[in-house]
Amino acid sequence: MSTEETAAANNTAPEDDGMTWWYRWLCKTAGVLGGVSCAISGVWNCVTVNPLNIAAGVWMVLNAFVLFLCEVPFCCQFIEFANAVAARADKLKPWQKAFFYCGMALFPIFLSFSFTTLFGNAIAFATGVLYGLASLGKKGDAVTYARLQHQKQGDEEKMTGTANGAPE
Repeated sequence: MSTEETAAANNTAPEDDGMTWWYRWLCKTAGVLGGVSCAISGVWNCVTVNPLNIAAGVWMVLNAFVLFLCEVPFCCQFIEFANAVAARADKLKPWQKAFFYCGMALFPIFLSFSFTTLFGNAIAFATGVLYGLASLGKKGDAVTYARLQHQKQGDEEKMTGTANGAPE
């Protein structure tokens, strides 16, 4: 293997962002379901005369396309730039994806607040929430937390010059 092939293999492997395999699949599944709900609700929202509803519906269909493009690029295999966009989206940190997906889902609701926009974007927003929870990291165990608390208490005692509540 040449150095270029090694570098390409290293670039295709996603960096470890602390997400387990099942949580990563949960986020991807939520993204697909969010894309489906956005697409269906967006098309339904476009069947009206109100221009704000039409704009919100078009934005929801665009949200569905972006969700499919970022989460499941094999659904967009006939679009030339799909793999490049998906590779760039995989390099984003979970908090960046959370901000992006939640912002995309909230915009149509601000344009036209209705049941169609609210429920159509709910799963897309939930995808952003799942990525946001992933950015918080794993839950710590009780032993490590107790050790940190004990160390913090010892540091505070050293700073104040007291031990067990009495001055030295």
